[in-house]
Amino acid sequence: MSENNVVIRFSEASFGYGDTKPVLQEVSFSVRRGSKVALMGQNGAGKSTIFNLITKSLMPDAGGVHVAEDLTIALSRQMIPDEEMKLSVREFFERMFTEKVYDIDPKIDAVLEVVNLHAPHDRVISSFSGGQRARLLLASALIQNPDILLLDEPTNNLDKEALAHLTQFLVDYEKTVMVISHDADFLNAFTEGVIYLDVFTKNVRQFAGNYFAVTKELSREIEKERRAHAMADKIIQEKKDKANFFSHKGGKMRVLAKRMRAKAEELEDAKVETTKEDYAIRRFDIPVQKDIGGEILSISSISVLKDHAPKDKKVTVSLRKKDRLLLSGPNGIGKTTFLHSLAERTAKGASVAEKIRIGYYRQDFSNLDFDSTVYETLKKVMEVPDEQTLRSVAAGFLITKDLIASKIGLLSEGQKGLVAFAELVLMAPGLLILDEPTNHLNFRHIPVIAQALDRYEGAMILVSHAPEFVRTIHVNETVDL
Repeated sequence: MSENNVVIRFSEASFGYGDTKPVLQEVSFSVRRGSKVALMGQNGAGKSTIFNLITKSLMPDAGGVHVAEDLTIALSRQMIPDEEMKLSVREFFERMFTEKVYDIDPKIDAVLEVVNLHAPHDRVISSFSGGQRARLLLASALIQNPDILLLDEPTNNLDKEALAHLTQFLVDYEKTVMVISHDADFLNAFTEGVIYLDVFTKNVRQFAGNYFAVTKELSREIEKERRAHAMADKIIQEKKDKANFFSHKGGKMRVLAKRMRAKAEELEDAKVETTKEDYAIRRFDIPVQKDIGGEILSISSISVLKDHAPKDKKVTVSLRKKDRLLLSGPNGIGKTTFLHSLAERTAKGASVAEKIRIGYYRQDFSNLDFDSTVYETLKKVMEVPDEQTLRSVAAGFLITKDLIASKIGLLSEGQKGLVAFAELVLMAPGLLILDEPTNHLNFRHIPVIAQALDRYEGAMILVSHAPEFVRTIHVNETVDL
């Protein structure tokens, strides 16, 4: 690769947050000008950290991160800061440029078209829903037309039409693009290389080819490693069985048994380690609250936003055990606001039976205490704290002994999602309220989660833009807002 053609180079770069173990260790890779690359890896492998190192909002602890000079970089942010909430749409986009941009309105309209969001330019940012703000954040990166475009989960909160617009935009984009996403079809449409982060070795591998070709190659490697692993286990067990047999014979046979045990230990040390980061979370069930019956949730009206003003929509909903309700409708109509008020038991026109425990999965995780550790968070929701149960459930969601001591605020968005599901398992709720539960999660986990929700025997109310996920859960009632 020509040095003149390289726009990003990591040279044995390492990084860790505070006193925790490194997120990245001696990572080396390069990205050429005009390439479109996907970042792959398990939740918490360091994908967002790599973006922050490229933008220099983080600096490596060791090694180097080099970006070609005089190149503009735009990163699709995850959150809109409080100080930007009072801005108008026009003011919000004007902030994306260091110099005044004359006649910015047509540029705003063009980029809002890409994310399928239509809004007056004088509308205040705080009046948009969470899903609409996510689209504004994505549009704020696209409008800059940067030399290097960094997109972190850009398909979250996009409907089918917006996803098609964004995909075509990236196909036509002639500059460098790096993207983090768990949407396989989206990535395969425009990427031509993959940087693969290993959450266990803290290092990366770089592949050429589209997303599907790379995942196929990785699957072959993993299968090969698993076969080697199984063969090694068989040989080790044979050695141990023979050692046990000869150890009872006495004399020279005991010496032989000792050698065989030593050989078995040597083989265990050298055994090929299967690529752990490609494991999905363990199969799980969300227990239902005991001794519940009758009506769990009733809804007579839902407040929706129409022409930017709240209006009550009359509905007749009664949920009992095993009932699943889907709330559908466009971003900004008030779905998340209603779910939050329902979880707080303050929703006008709705009531939850008095003794029902509510399990609430909020898409922005703002109901989690970011200053608490994972362990403290999980322990708090248990009726009867049980150390063994807590750690066993956590391990099933890939929450390791190192991760369980970390503060929630230090986790990746995907890891926060897994903690939120571990909470639901330990809580045993009677009512589940789920707001976009597939956002941020590794695509390998989603089928496991869908199956668990389908087996759940309490009542459920769900908002999701993932139709296949909804079908798997077998929703039996829909309210279209």
